[in-house]
Amino acid sequence: MAVALSLRVSVVATLLSLPFAIYIAYLLARRDFWGKQLLNALVHLPLILPPVVTGYLLLLTFGTQGAIGAALAEIGIVFAFRWTGAVLAAAVMAFPLMVRAIRLGIEAVDPRLEEAATTLGASPVSVFSTVTLPLILPAVLAGSVLAFAKAMGEFGATITFVASIPGETQTLPSAIYAFLQVPGGESSAVRLVVIAVIVAMGAVLASEVLARRMSGKVSGL
Repeated sequence: MAVALSLRVSVVATLLSLPFAIYIAYLLARRDFWGKQLLNALVHLPLILPPVVTGYLLLLTFGTQGAIGAALAEIGIVFAFRWTGAVLAAAVMAFPLMVRAIRLGIEAVDPRLEEAATTLGASPVSVFSTVTLPLILPAVLAGSVLAFAKAMGEFGATITFVASIPGETQTLPSAIYAFLQVPGGESSAVRLVVIAVIVAMGAVLASEVLARRMSGKVSGL
């Protein structure tokens, strides 16, 4: 149950974060604007703050008593102590890794290629979709894999924001923690640990392969 929930949370968090990550990465890599460094700092803040602090901030903001959470609750959207809240927490914690990977991919693309397409009359959207995006696709995939792995392993922010409710918010890390708190639960915890290690190793290896492909593709242009 916890494994299936973690997979669902991680996949949804990754897919929902991806469009925003691409947009933010493009802004940071290609645009100069007032507040750019502040935006960059905000994006990477979850990597610096203790996860419990991030979870508490999410609870204050998106809890049923929070400014945003209360308004959303009135229209039937609730995050606190729901699996959707686990998605939000996982997305927030994984977002910086995704943005960083995609930003590095964009910065590796020669801007002259985009400029050439622009001089031929292509719109900015067309330039991005036909020139930039195909070249950064390996970076997008690598960032998505890293974000998925981070979401699978997220614990501190998730348990603070949505607790550990079996069948509702108990993800893989919180299930491992719960098994370790009861006598005789070590064997069950070990099985989940093995699954977590396999997923993490698979994500790292996939990320390395995709990063190598990205480097080779860009350098070959």
